[in-house]
Amino acid sequence: MKTKLCTLVLGAAALFMASMPAAAHHAFGAEFDASRPILLKGKIVKVEWVNPHTWIHVEIAKEDGSKEVWMVEGGSPNSLLRRGATKNSFPVGTEVVVDGYQARDHSELRANARNVTFTDGRKLFLGSTGTGAPPPESFPDKDAKPPTK
Repeated sequence: MKTKLCTLVLGAAALFMASMPAAAHHAFGAEFDASRPILLKGKIVKVEWVNPHTWIHVEIAKEDGSKEVWMVEGGSPNSLLRRGATKNSFPVGTEVVVDGYQARDHSELRANARNVTFTDGRKLFLGSTGTGAPPPESFPDKDAKPPTK
């Protein structure tokens, strides 16, 4: 009886621990909508260089003159470092154009970045290539829409 109880407890603990990384990370398709490309133009107001994803906060001006700050998710710091980007590549106050995909929950000001383009023409690929992410050649720059809720 003790052996069965010990096996059951250890099995439950193993299942619980195995599920923890899945809860801490997400697939692209779980949070972002590949059918809703967006184009954000504005200034970087904050950068979070953290795992599992970097976050660039961009303040954009709406048509009515009001401003809103979007949280833009990029790849992991390690993947961006391998592409030549560092936290210093995104100085606060820098004007950028972000093309990406809006969050599925349209009430939140969040997006997943494909590219960030600087005013001097430099372009950095920040996109996630995880489950559900559109392939790199699929982003229709010309069809991108300003964000809508």
